[in-house]
Amino acid sequence: MSFVIAVPDAVTAAVSDLANIGSVLTTANAAAALPTTTVVAAAGDEISAAVAALFGSYAQGYQSLSAQAAAFHERFLQTLSGGAGAYAAAEAANASPLDQLMGVVNAPAQALLGRPLIGNGANGADGTGAAGGDGGILLGNGGNGGSGAAGQVGGTGGAAGLFGNGGTGGTGGEGAAGGLGGRGGLLLGNGGAGGVGGVGATGLAGGTGGAAGFLGNGGTGGAGGASNMGGDGGMGGTGGTGGFFGNGGFGGDGGDGAVGGAGGAGSFLGGGGVGGTGGVGAAGGMGGAGPLIGNGGNGGMGGAGAAGGDGGAGGTLLGDGGSGGQGGAAMTGILGGLPGQGGNGGNANWFGSGGAGGQGGTGLAGTDGTNPTPGATAGTGSAGADQSNNGNVTGDNGNPGDAGTGDEIGGTGGAGGLGESTDGNSGTGGMGGGGGTAGPNGGNGGEGGMGGEGRTDGSSGGTATGGDGGAGADGGTGGGDGGAGGDGGFGNNTISGAAIGGNGGIGGAGSTLQGATGGNGDTGGAGGNGGRGGMFIGNGGAGGAGGTGGTGGTGAAGYAGGIGGDGGAAFSDAAAATGGDGAVGGVGGLGGNGGTGGAGGAGGTGGAAGFIGIGGNGGAGGIGGVGGIGGIGGAGGDGGIGGAATTTSGTTTGGIGANGVLGGDGGTGGDGGAGGTTGGSGGAGGVIGWAGSTGATGAGGTGGQGGQGGAGGSGGNGGTAQTGGTGGAGGDLALGGQGGAGGAAGGTGGDTGLDGLLGVPGSNGQTGEIVP
Repeated sequence: MSFVIAVPDAVTAAVSDLANIGSVLTTANAAAALPTTTVVAAAGDEISAAVAALFGSYAQGYQSLSAQAAAFHERFLQTLSGGAGAYAAAEAANASPLDQLMGVVNAPAQALLGRPLIGNGANGADGTGAAGGDGGILLGNGGNGGSGAAGQVGGTGGAAGLFGNGGTGGTGGEGAAGGLGGRGGLLLGNGGAGGVGGVGATGLAGGTGGAAGFLGNGGTGGAGGASNMGGDGGMGGTGGTGGFFGNGGFGGDGGDGAVGGAGGAGSFLGGGGVGGTGGVGAAGGMGGAGPLIGNGGNGGMGGAGAAGGDGGAGGTLLGDGGSGGQGGAAMTGILGGLPGQGGNGGNANWFGSGGAGGQGGTGLAGTDGTNPTPGATAGTGSAGADQSNNGNVTGDNGNPGDAGTGDEIGGTGGAGGLGESTDGNSGTGGMGGGGGTAGPNGGNGGEGGMGGEGRTDGSSGGTATGGDGGAGADGGTGGGDGGAGGDGGFGNNTISGAAIGGNGGIGGAGSTLQGATGGNGDTGGAGGNGGRGGMFIGNGGAGGAGGTGGTGGTGAAGYAGGIGGDGGAAFSDAAAATGGDGAVGGVGGLGGNGGTGGAGGAGGTGGAAGFIGIGGNGGAGGIGGVGGIGGIGGAGGDGGIGGAATTTSGTTTGGIGANGVLGGDGGTGGDGGAGGTTGGSGGAGGVIGWAGSTGATGAGGTGGQGGQGGAGGSGGNGGTAQTGGTGGAGGDLALGGQGGAGGAAGGTGGDTGLDGLLGVPGSNGQTGEIVP
């Protein structure tokens, strides 16, 4: 006899889809009928007429078949639609009798025992902490516990009947623990998960997972609650006990600062549950113990900086110990910034092998190199005095900026004074003062002062020349960027003579002190010890591998060169005017070296064997950390822009933009960390057997990549004039830093790091704009 399962709604939807398809085909056939059934002959001869008649007969045959197919499609839709209606009617007719039948079946059990024979238990109401209802005596899942109000424990999950899963425990209210998971079915079913712990000043523990029935796994413990006041979170709940044939439940994860829950134990045949992961700074949960026959559960992973959980013991008669959990990676500010040790492997009892130790956590990465931050700016140099008189006149030069002390930036140079000839002779502006010396403890060089205005009045036709800008000072001996050069002064001729703008001042070079070196990575955590083999027959567990060393920090960038000063503008009322040339910028400094990678951690000791067996091998030393990346070379200063030139009559020539300069070389990549030099000792062999081998030393870390060369300075744009000034060329490529050396031979030296990339060339300056 065949059994058919149908969903009336799905059948009805299919009828609608098929109807739409039929409509589309009917429309297409109707559109094609006229042009295909009445084919016009290509010519008036008999052959053309016969060909047209032949194709027309084909089209008429197709239309006849299409009409038959459309009729069949319509009858099929009617039959399918009728079937959907019949199914729906049958369901409606059977619903009430089935409900009545279930009511009759469940009524005696409900009256005598307060629970139905078949059916799921009701869920507890949220906010009340009410327990979930028990499932049906024969078949049914337990209901979920309700969440608790403030201070109220979450409700316990309902128990299943003979077949079914236990209900999940309710979430604890504020300041209260999570509810217990419900018991699984007596014959078949898994325990329910424990409820999540409530929040509080200290988070509350998660609920214990429910126990399984005869066949089934224990429920997972609930996660620990979080703290709402910056305290520790709650401990993870313990996993539920496994059934006669089944595994223990997983432990719940701990909240921050709290340990993970222990894995549930097996009962007769099955494995212990896996421990929960520890919260930040707290150990992972211990694996559950094996039953009479079965393996212990694996330990949970440690939270940041904390040890991994120990593996559970093997079965009382037969079974291997569980593996230790991995130690948590180091985190700044947690447990002294040290990595966690791997958990120890679980011991076997009579027959079985010990569990392997867990791997140590990764060491803390080195901090990136940081250059000193400049402080305040020293005083500005006094400006040069203005000079105005008959004859050739030159303004006084500006005074240098004040020297910086400590981490101060050198002062800006004073502006050059006005040089004005009132009777038409040459007037020349004073030079800008040089930038003040940088403070020795990381100060930037001072900026150069602006050149003074050169002005010519009267009728003699002398030349007006702007003063040159002052040079920027170099970065300090203890680090610092170069100062910008001062701009050239204005050449202003109000009569018939020529005018020339002052040239810009040269930018200061970045400090010759190399950028700060990246910090070294820390050592990886130690591996856990292997578990003991079975007392009669069994091998010892292998020691855990040491943790990987931390990555070295990135070197700081080199100090940048100062920007070159722009050329001064020029104006002549009735003669040639030439803008001042821009000045070159300062050269960039050398990038900092990357930090050395941390050493690999020590391997764990192998476990001892039983009466008959081989000792566990010692754990391998950890891999050395990767060396840090070298710092980027300091950027070369951009070239100054050429000065603009204007005149009412006569030729004008824009100033030449300065070439960009070379950026600094990139820093050397950090050396790879040394491989762990301490492999774990091998475990003792049994009376009949031999000892395990000592663990290998770890591989050296990979050397860090060399830093990228500093960007070359951009060339300055040419000045605007009838003849535009030439743009400066971009700065050259700077060399990338060398790759770091491979790690020292704790084991095999690591690979050499990649060389740094070439610096980006500076862009070429644009030719000055032509002004009519």
